[in-house]
This record gives sequence, C-alpha cells and structure tokens, in this order.
Amino acid sequence: MNNKINPFKNVLKKLHETTKALGLEESVYKKLSTPDAVLEKTIIITLDNGETAEFKGYRVQFNNARGPYKGGIRFHPEANLDEVKTLALLMAAKCAVANIPLGGSKGGIQVDPKSLSKDEMERLSRAWVRAFFENIGPDKDIPAPDVYTTPQIMAWMVDEYSKIAGKETPAAFTGKPLDKGGSAGREFSTSQGGYYVLRELAKKLKLKPESTTVAVQGFGNVGYHAARILHDQGFKVVAVSDSKGGICDLRSRGMDPRHIMEVKKKRGAIEGCYCVGTVCDCENYKKITNKELLELPVDVLVPAAMENQITEQNAGKIKAKAVIELANGPITPEADAMLFDRGIYVVPDILANAGGVIVSYFEWLQNLKNEHWSEKDVLTRLEKIMIKEFENIWTISKVKKIDLRSAAYILSIGRIVEAGMK
Repeated sequence: MNNKINPFKNVLKKLHETTKALGLEESVYKKLSTPDAVLEKTIIITLDNGETAEFKGYRVQFNNARGPYKGGIRFHPEANLDEVKTLALLMAAKCAVANIPLGGSKGGIQVDPKSLSKDEMERLSRAWVRAFFENIGPDKDIPAPDVYTTPQIMAWMVDEYSKIAGKETPAAFTGKPLDKGGSAGREFSTSQGGYYVLRELAKKLKLKPESTTVAVQGFGNVGYHAARILHDQGFKVVAVSDSKGGICDLRSRGMDPRHIMEVKKKRGAIEGCYCVGTVCDCENYKKITNKELLELPVDVLVPAAMENQITEQNAGKIKAKAVIELANGPITPEADAMLFDRGIYVVPDILANAGGVIVSYFEWLQNLKNEHWSEKDVLTRLEKIMIKEFENIWTISKVKKIDLRSAAYILSIGRIVEAGMK
C-alpha cells in the first residue's frame, strides 16, 4: 500500500461530498462514515514444529441497514485496519449500488501465507472462525475470499463454523468450492460483471469491440479473466501486466490472454516474447513497465491490480477514452477530477467490480434455499443487474452533469439512507 495516500480518507472524502449533494445533515455523514464494529483479535496457532505463533485478526462491519454484512477475508502481511475499514465501507456502497440486500464488511489476518504450510494455513483459517464466531453467520455477517484466500480456505472455515454451530451451515460463507455449496461462475464473476458494464459503456461511446483496444493492468484472477473475456468478446487486448511488468502488442492486433498465461506459468512472469506452440512472434511484442501500460494510447484501460495507480502525477498522461476500475481504489480523488475534466469516462469500482459480491449474494441465496443454479442462470441474473445499475448511474450522471463515480455514490448512499440506518 502507498503509505502517502490513505485510502480510507479518500473514500470518506467522496462520502462527505455525496451527503452534501443529497442535502443530508452532518449527523448522517458521521453515522455513515463510522463502522458499526471494529473487531481485533489475537489468533494463536500451533506450527508444524510444535511452537506457537500469534497473528492479528480483523473484522470491520459497516452499516447493516439493508441486510447482513458481507465482505471478504484477506491473508496479507500488510493487512491493517485502515485498509480493512476502507474495503468494508466500499462493500456497503457496492452492495447498495447493485441493489442487493446486504451491508459491508471486511476482515483479514496479518500474515504472509507463503510462510505457512498447508496444515498451518488450515489451522489459521479455523482459528479465525473460532475467534469471530459470535460476530459472523448467515444472518449477521457472511465472509468470502479476498487477497490470498481461496475456495479451499472457505471450505475449512465453513466446516469449522458448522462444527461450532452444531449443524451444517453452508450459507455462513461464500466463495466455497462447487462441491461445498459454491456457485457456478463465481471464479470469474468480478471480471464478467466488468465486461457487462464496459459493453454498455462502449455502446454509449459508439466503440465497436473489433476496433477497441484495451490494456489490462494486473494478471491475477480478476485481470486474467477480464482479459480473457474481453478477447473472447472481440475486443483487442493489446497490453497486459503483472507486478513484475508486462508486454504490449506493437501492431495493436490483440493477443490471446490464454497463451500469455501459459508463458507466465512456465517462466513465472509475463515476458516480451509471445509464443504459441513452437511458433514465436517476438519482434512484434515489447516489454513494458506498469507505468508505461497506464499511459498507452488505448481506447480502454482496465486497472485490475492495486489501489492508487492513477494519481495527479500521471493522470494528465492517460490517453484512454475510458477506465474500468476492476481494482478497488486505483484512482485517487485528485486524479479522478483531472480525468473527468479531460472527458475520460471512469466506471467506478463500486459498480465495475461488483460482479463478485453479486454472485456471492447468489451463492448465499442458493445455500439458504438449498438450490443450485446453472452457470447460464447465474450469468443471466448478473447481466441483468449490471445493465440496470449502469443505466441508473449513467442517467444520474447526465442529468446532474457529474462524473460516473459521483453518480454511483448518490445512487448508493440514497438507497442506504432510504433503508433507514440502524
């Protein structure tokens, strides 16, 4: 995390602007900006060598006026309360934008997952559940995977929860493996939702997929699937990157992200040589940095990695016509204003990457009803929500002559206030 930019302050600034725009009293802003609960626990496990180890565990809950809290759990060495509070508040806003009956939460453990064995990870996962059992559950707070947490970790957690509860409780967690009550389509739902809003925006801007160039920053689960889906839908993915750097297609013909992933798996990084089978086409691909990717002359930029990637230092160099925020908070408020002034459309994170929480909501519903929906059914429902809420935000932005993020917050906060804050 960039220590010079406090993400929680960024979100609070936007929240304050929104409450003023809605004509709400200062007391309403204070209520909206204050977590319902900030929980910290010391989590102790036994390591494989017999020694004990202590870890900081967190859970922050933000506003359950619209329904139970909902949010991921991240295992990361830099997990901290400012980060977790930010993401919990964003999740409350995201659920309201999507118009699903959930509040916001986020949790985590300050740990380097790579330093633990599989058995130690299981012990840590189960210990987190024991520590926060009284605070979570299908009708209280429903955790899900986040950074460095997986469907397997959710399987351990829901198993531990069920043991303590004394009954099978699959709806206590989402993001589970399919055979443990997980939902079809969950693995790529964030990216799929991002595609739906990009498709709708492209229609507004009269951009045809076959002639629309896209650069994707981040090649983890979200970035890879976004690049793959966009490629399959006819968009020209001309640049991708991960934390170590990336490549761009000098011819702007587009590349197949599946082949890039094959190279990354073999070599451990995205490299400036693109091979399919025994045929290599190296002279037409250039190695680039993450900074260079952001400033490429493409039609659409998709930040799908970390926060604070576009700041007032580089916002003037962004050449894309549109930015789709699949990462949380990749643009600072100062940069946001600069992009709007330059006529660059930004579909904000609270809508653009809401596909993940929407399909998590579908998983929760399926578990509560003891149902299993097909992937086609899941994606059809997701598409309907993403299109409807994009149209709502687009209309607000045009009527009020404001940027899409401001419109999204007006829609979101209006719904939370209307629900009656608890």
